Parts: sequence; structure tokens; C-alpha cells
Amino acid sequence: MLHAFPHDELKPLSQTFTDSLGELGNLKQLEHLTYTYDGSALTLIESLSSLAIMGNNTEFKKAVLWLGENLSFDKDVRVNVFECNIRLLGGLISAHLLAKESPSSIMSGGYADQLLLLAEDLGQRLLPAFNTPTGIPYAWINLKHGVRVNETTETSTSGCGSLILEMGALTRLTGDPRFEVAALNALRRLWSMRSSLDLMGTTLDVATGQWIEHSSGIGAGVDSFYEYLVKAYILFGSEEYWQMFHRAYLATQQHFRHGPWYHEADMRTGRATHWQFTSLQAFWPAVQVLIGDISAANLTHREFFHVWEKFGVFPERYLIDRGMIHPTEKYYPLRPELAESTFYLYQATKDPWYLEVGKRIVNSLNIFTRVKGGFASVKNVVSMELEDHQHSFFLSETMDVPRKPFQNAAHSLPKFAQIFGSVHYRGA
Repeated sequence: MLHAFPHDELKPLSQTFTDSLGELGNLKQLEHLTYTYDGSALTLIESLSSLAIMGNNTEFKKAVLWLGENLSFDKDVRVNVFECNIRLLGGLISAHLLAKESPSSIMSGGYADQLLLLAEDLGQRLLPAFNTPTGIPYAWINLKHGVRVNETTETSTSGCGSLILEMGALTRLTGDPRFEVAALNALRRLWSMRSSLDLMGTTLDVATGQWIEHSSGIGAGVDSFYEYLVKAYILFGSEEYWQMFHRAYLATQQHFRHGPWYHEADMRTGRATHWQFTSLQAFWPAVQVLIGDISAANLTHREFFHVWEKFGVFPERYLIDRGMIHPTEKYYPLRPELAESTFYLYQATKDPWYLEVGKRIVNSLNIFTRVKGGFASVKNVVSMELEDHQHSFFLSETMDVPRKPFQNAAHSLPKFAQIFGSVHYRGA
């Protein structure tokens, strides 16, 4: 708030800002930037739920009032649909639900659905991305002008298959069916493209519905596809989501799993292609806890934590078969996945070892990434050279552990169930 607001993200080393929404998910970061874009308070929006959960009602209220009066998505900026969905739309909906849950204590004076109105406007701006021959959305869209001429038709499995939670919630909150229909149609079409082994590829063409990259795993490019299936079942209660997830989960266990590790394999044959760990895979034990596969979650989590301990933080990519970091992907961008899985496993088992793991993760972040202006990403986990970037998800995910989470969940579920329908759990 001191160095970056109302811009998108903090640059903690130089104590300034970057307007990065147009860059998120873009490997060629300077290719399509619009230099008139001046930010959308991305980090603040993502962090709203953290403020509410941690009880900082004063700052939460100030932020909600400011956003309601000042934020507009009518901006000439090309954004990644997936990143915009999980960060901006997800942040607005989460904070809206928290504000509605106990408006007297959080907003102290009422709440006029400012965040929901912003979310609805943003959702409407994302809808044109779904206008493709397959119904699978483009990966990129301009918030002001829609899909540009000659936009790339390549997208990832996670990018087009991880939209149902936010879009489904937005439909239930607004009564507008278009959001959930679009996301569910895309998910169903994507699921229909699975191989005979129930495996998905990593990238595909939204115009032709053909796979571009057949090698796949549970990491980058696919990860949240699995996560959203099980969480959509938990949130919405539809058996369809569970059936998809169950088949996909069994396929991953059969074709990707090697002991506690998960390699990548060809979706058509199941043959191993890359023996590598990507840091995004660390979400997997948390998903396994949700379905009750605690022993498998524990084994995998312990191997992942050994990698963390070996380097102090995670390298983005680690070659399992060679026991070394990938030569070009040595960075750690303050990702939350290992902390999340640690938290889930502690809540499921109450094993104090997970508290020790959590303590070591916090210590590592303080030792290696904390600087005067915030927390900096690690450019090279070998040299611990830092990068002048604090990603917007850091405050909302890595640093956000709710107080008395299960009690909060028990209090919240009846209200959420009224909005979303029945809530069911499998396993755990």
C-alpha cells in the first residue's frame, strides 16, 4: 500500500510498482503490453480475503469502499483469461462472500455489494473469450475490446479447465446463467478430449479441439484442472464433477505415479516422457487430503519437502532422475503450494511434524526472501539471487492461513450451502 497501490504488484527491492496484469501468463512479456494501462489494484483485490480472515476489518472496509468508488475494468489491456479469473474474479467473489457473511462486524455500517458488481462486470468482459468453435475459451482477451484479430488459439489444460469455481459462483450470486454455462461447456468439451487412458494433454487448440502437446502430468499447465474438479464437487455438489475427478485421479495414480513421485507421460500411451518435479505439483497432497487419501499425501509431501530443505526454497523445476535442478528454471516466485499442503495435512492428522514443517517454511521465507520493501522472488535458488518482484498471490495465498479454519468453515458452510446448493465430501 505504501509503495505500489493502486498499481498491480510490488517491486520490493526498488520499493516501487509494476502494472503486470497484462503480463500474467505471457512468456513473451513485452510482446503485447499496452503502455497506457496503469493497474487494477491486483494485489489489493487478491489480498482482501486475507484482511477479512485475519480480522483487519478497518483495512478491509477501506479497501472495499475504495474499489467500489474507483475501480473500473473498462481498460485497454490484454489479459490472460485464467489468471484474471483466479486472481481478480476469484478475489472479488471471495471477499464479497466474507463481507456478506458478517457485514456488521466486517463492514460496520453495511455493504452494498460493491465487490459483486465489479465481479459481474469483469465476468461479462471475459465471456467473449468463449466464442470459439469448440466453446473452449481463448487464453487471452482485451478487457475493453474483446478478442483481438488473429489471437493465438493455443491454450493450456489448466487455463481452460479451471474456470468453473469462479464462474459457477458468479452465476449463483447474480442469477445470470451465462457464466456457469460457458465454463461448464468448456470443461465438458475438454473432458471429451481425454485419451482412452483418461489422461489429458498439456496444450490444445481452441479452434480445432486438437491437442498440441501430448505429454502431461500433474504440474504446470495441468495442475488446477484436477484441483477444480474436486473442489467444484465439494462446492456445488454435482456428481458429474466427482465422476470426472475420480476417473482422472485413478489415471494419474496409474500412469504418472512412481512411488511418492509423479513423472510426466504421453496421454496416448502412458509411457513416461519427463522425470521431473515442477513446484506447482506441491498442491497435489492437499487435493489428496480432500478425498481422504492421507497416506499417499503424506508420502508425496515428505519427498517434496526434502527438495525444499535441500535448497532452502523450491526450484521451479527439479529433475527427479538426475537429482538436480533444471538448468534454466532455478527460480522460486514465492509460490504457496507446499505451505497449503502442509496446512491441509496438519488439519487432517494433527501430527505436530507438520507444524515443524510450517515453521521451517516461514523461517526460509524470512531468511531468503524478506527485504526492507516486502518479500522478493528468488531468481536463482543456488545463489539465492533475488528478483525485484512480489507476486500478487503471495499475500493472498502463501501468507494467508486462517485462524481456527475448521471452526470458520463449519460456521460458513450453512450460508454457502444456501447459495451454492448441497455440500458433500468423499473420503476424509
